[in-house]
Amino acid sequence: MKMTKRILAAACSLTLAASMAACGSSSSDSSAASSSKAPAASLTESQKEKINDLQSLLPDETLDNKTIKWMAHYDLNPSDGQVVDPGLQLFWDKYDGKIEYIQTTWDDRYTALAKAVMANDSPDFFPADDMDAFPKGAIKAMFEPIDDYIDLNSELWTPSKTVCDAGYFNGGHYIAGINARPQYVCIYNRTTVEDAGFDDPAELFAEDKWTWSAFTEMCLDFTNADEDKYALDGYWYGKALNDTSGYPMIGLENGKLVNNMDKPEITKVQDMMYDLAKNNVMFPRSDNAWKTRGDGSTGEGLGSGLTLFIPVGTWAIEGTTDSTKIFGDVEGGEVMFVPMPRLDDGDGKYYVSAGIHGFLLCKNAPNPQGFAAYMNCLQVSAQNANDIGEEQLRDEYKWTDEMIEMRQTVYDLAAENPVFDYQEGVTPELSTLMMTVNQATMVTGGGATSWSECVASNKTAVDYLIDECNSNISDVPAE
Repeated sequence: MKMTKRILAAACSLTLAASMAACGSSSSDSSAASSSKAPAASLTESQKEKINDLQSLLPDETLDNKTIKWMAHYDLNPSDGQVVDPGLQLFWDKYDGKIEYIQTTWDDRYTALAKAVMANDSPDFFPADDMDAFPKGAIKAMFEPIDDYIDLNSELWTPSKTVCDAGYFNGGHYIAGINARPQYVCIYNRTTVEDAGFDDPAELFAEDKWTWSAFTEMCLDFTNADEDKYALDGYWYGKALNDTSGYPMIGLENGKLVNNMDKPEITKVQDMMYDLAKNNVMFPRSDNAWKTRGDGSTGEGLGSGLTLFIPVGTWAIEGTTDSTKIFGDVEGGEVMFVPMPRLDDGDGKYYVSAGIHGFLLCKNAPNPQGFAAYMNCLQVSAQNANDIGEEQLRDEYKWTDEMIEMRQTVYDLAAENPVFDYQEGVTPELSTLMMTVNQATMVTGGGATSWSECVASNKTAVDYLIDECNSNISDVPAE
């Protein structure tokens, strides 16, 4: 992307800050930067009091080193006026902890990490949210298991044990997973839907009628090239729709990577995607410099009534009303979203493309104790400070109660029915090849091919790259 009782309550503010930064930053400034405490201006007094009360849930310890080093293309420290993460506030207050930001760029982040590790100047931690660091970073010895520092069997970590298990191989857990984060939701504008005479997708979802057939019918009925109306826009509808099958293209089973291209469920969904493409329901990015509608901003067509659905992360509408107005009037209830549709004759589940909101411990990290302390703070926050995040969504970003409730529902589904795809976390060669695979049945401009043709052309090469990677992974017994 240059682009879970509730198993974990979403740590909203961290997710807001991290996901938006991860999906949008490509700074060209690769110089090192350092940040410590910033004013917690966004937190109310009552919120600060609640966070203070949460300190009793954390281990009482004194950090030998109060500073942990964070390498990424975005800063975890809040800038002036930015929403403050409750977990970070806990780290400040409980341990007098600080995060030193080592800035890199999106394109150069792995090169910068490798150089630092080789020079015995490792940072402490690195983001896992983009699903492109694991397992390759572990295979290349840029990360190390977290088991010696975090007790994943403890009461604190039990709620996210399943998420952490998604980062398990070679006998260790490599990802400190806070929760499963939905990669994509189906965002729409209610005025556009009403004007088109369609049933509201949120109401259909509430009645368990938000299915592929309902989705397809809307897409076909809405699309009208003569009026510049297209049902789908954005960069990620191919991945989002594929994962409604319940299977990722590249999965991880018992510590080994697997290629699921020939799964019957994937074939079924891809065939339906191909049918949509043949009806030209996607905005023709091939004729518009491969950008989304208008100036390339993600929500441009929704606010103008020219686009029906945009599959994208909730981060796209987790911002000020000025930044989200291209989607429509958020405060007025015009902007809404639902999970991607379920299969009509499937198992009845809504499967969600899921990312792991979490962090990786760098090889030879100078302060693993501090890293573990910060992870514990995030875990406590995720389980106990959800209302703070909801207040911030409501007060800062003007979300409606219905949007907030749906956001939690989608996070619950991501915890219950996650589809974790590792195609970006293996090798650059596989990532490049999978770009072709992911868009094969839904290329705009008449370039789409059938799924059978795609499998015939690419499966052997994908299998080769997967086998090559698996040969570098030790046999791991099933847990």
